[in-house]
Amino acid sequence: MSSPTARLAELGLVLPTPVAPVANYTPFVRTGSQVWISGQVSIDAGGGIRGVVGVDVDAETANAAARLCGVNLLAQMKAACDGDLDRVVRVVKLGGFVQAGPDFFAIPQVVNGASDLMVAVFGDAGRHARSAVGVYRLPMNFAVEVDAVIEVA
Repeated sequence: MSSPTARLAELGLVLPTPVAPVANYTPFVRTGSQVWISGQVSIDAGGGIRGVVGVDVDAETANAAARLCGVNLLAQMKAACDGDLDRVVRVVKLGGFVQAGPDFFAIPQVVNGASDLMVAVFGDAGRHARSAVGVYRLPMNFAVEVDAVIEVA
């Protein structure tokens, strides 16, 4: 199987510059061989995907928002690995948060957008434990936020 860097190219993905923190926290913390990555929201150069899922945002768009969070997680992973994404040994856990409306319950299907991307990039090493939670509000009205724990070499 090809390397994560090669798989990104195969997928046609170019990682953005990692998003800087907007409050008093760090984008990631390394402890031993684990890196804990702060939540990444569904932001891109165009402003991102914002709104309440099931009210302002449909499930398909929310899934794309979760994938966008995954792209931003990959950018932070690369930064945490000094520019070498191939140092990621395993994606250990993702925590997905969906700004869900009162009648929206397909939260796991939304977070699959990030999960599927991790498997596409890392293969079996991208399979992870996960939480998928519906929340009342997310920062700056983003539709989705995902954080991660990874193991690095």
